[in-house]
Amino acid sequence: MGMAMKLSDYLLSHPVDYELVKHAHSASSLQSAHTTHVPPGCVVKAVVLEDEDKHLLMAVLPASHKIDLPALRGDTGRMLRLASESEIGGRFGDCEPGAVPPVGPAYGIETVWDDSLSKEREVYFEAGDHETLVHVKTGDFVRLLEGARHMSFSEPMGAQGPRPLF
Repeated sequence: MGMAMKLSDYLLSHPVDYELVKHAHSASSLQSAHTTHVPPGCVVKAVVLEDEDKHLLMAVLPASHKIDLPALRGDTGRMLRLASESEIGGRFGDCEPGAVPPVGPAYGIETVWDDSLSKEREVYFEAGDHETLVHVKTGDFVRLLEGARHMSFSEPMGAQGPRPLF
C-alpha cells in the first residue's frame, strides 16, 4: 500500500524533506523499530483517544514509551479513554488498521505530543501501512503538527510505578 493518501497530500501541502523507509511487515511501532534497526525512542506512534463528549484526541509519543493516562487527563482536563478501531476507522479509511500516522492535523484530529520527542534529532513514523515508515527531522515533524500542544504524558516502557493503560 505505501503511504496513505491523506498523509501524502498533507506532506505535499506542508513541504518538508522526508524519506520513505520500507521494511518487513510489522505489528507494532516497537517491531517496526526493531525491523529497521532504528532506536525505539526515534519511532513515533499515535494513540487515538476519545473524551466524554466523543471528541477525538491523538496522543503522539515514542514507541519506547507508554501513556500515563492520569497525567494526560490532568493536563487536558478531559476524561480520555482509548478509542476503538470502529470509532476511528472512518477517519483513517486510507490506512491499514493499526497503522495510523501520528499526524493528527492531516486527519482533522486535535493532537498533543509528548515532550520526550524533543530529545531526538530525527523521527520515523507509520505511513499508513505496516511496511513503510516516514523519516523526517524532529523539527519538521513538529511543524507538521501545526501548533499542537506538547506536554509530558508518557514514561519509558520499563519505568516503575502505577501501570498506565497504553
